[in-house]
Amino acid sequence: MDGNAGPPPLFHVSYPRRIPARAPENHVPAAPRFSLRWRHAVPTLVSDYFGLQGAGQADAKGHEFVSRMSQWFSEPNGPSAYEITTCIDETGRPATVVLAYWTSPSAHAAWSTGSSWRVWWEDAARPTEDVGYWREHLMCPYDRHETIYSDPNYRVGLARTPNSELVPITTNGYFGAARDRIPLSAVDDLQAPVRPSTPPARRTAGARLAVTIPHNLTVLRSGQFWHNSDPEQAADYEQNLRVKLDRGMDYLEQTPDSGCLYLRRLTNMSEDGTPRRETSIQAVFTSLADLESWAAVHETHLAIYRHAIAMKRRYGEHRDVVTWHELFVLPGGTLFEYLNCAENTGMLPYLPHLGRSPEFPLPHVGNTGSRPS
Repeated sequence: MDGNAGPPPLFHVSYPRRIPARAPENHVPAAPRFSLRWRHAVPTLVSDYFGLQGAGQADAKGHEFVSRMSQWFSEPNGPSAYEITTCIDETGRPATVVLAYWTSPSAHAAWSTGSSWRVWWEDAARPTEDVGYWREHLMCPYDRHETIYSDPNYRVGLARTPNSELVPITTNGYFGAARDRIPLSAVDDLQAPVRPSTPPARRTAGARLAVTIPHNLTVLRSGQFWHNSDPEQAADYEQNLRVKLDRGMDYLEQTPDSGCLYLRRLTNMSEDGTPRRETSIQAVFTSLADLESWAAVHETHLAIYRHAIAMKRRYGEHRDVVTWHELFVLPGGTLFEYLNCAENTGMLPYLPHLGRSPEFPLPHVGNTGSRPS
């Protein structure tokens, strides 16, 4: 053995490019950015959004939900990292959302089928409560994701999983950079073959419903952290940049043609229920192209982009408001599950539902649910 051998190379996937990159020739980014890599092979990434609809974390039921999830996560094969958030969801109800991350789909499957959470989730009493629950399950092959961070020293989301590093990149600072960072985009245009329709309204109260997501559904989690920022930079974020972010989110929520199916503005919470100066947006788009169309040309996104670049230039290495995102372009067939949720929750308004009885396990299904009715 060579005692002077360095650390093993970081895991990444690349393909001989068949589809031209979006990067301008000789591009040099205006500001440094970083992306996530692991020190071991990670062929598939898993992110589960566990939601409680009808109670924030400060409420007794929200606090109990978080406490239970934390206990279940401590069981064998639990997630490598998780976060606690709260929001007013897309139906206007308070919600508590716990986000969990695995870098092993085998560990995730073992926990999902063998943990105490599964017993609780399958209990016939769940849909009879006066709150709703969802589990939006993101199973993403490595070559269908990308990440970007403005600061390599703050860990959030996937970056909290073990054996990961944030490395400098140059595929940033131009429109189309996110697509270029997705390895599969070198050989696949990632178009969405099916655009979700709006089936006739159906009863969701008291029901267990599952939705099979369409191919190339795109899920973005985009975050902001200013909990430890100096007063001047924190004030700029809260009085200027946050206002621009809210305008952009308002546009996506209020414009069906944007391709944004639903959006949640999440606030990170401490274990004791105290809100942090840390937020993120979960936005679900029909396709990557829909997200890109907004990002490239709409004034609400251009205002966000210009302000972030201006502040980085102003403060340089002392910029302490951290921005980041993780993006998944999902293969079709994954199930999003909803128990006793309002009819406009998540994917429920858009695709045929696969109803099931609580007494029986969820059937294995293909892509049959992804065609509009």
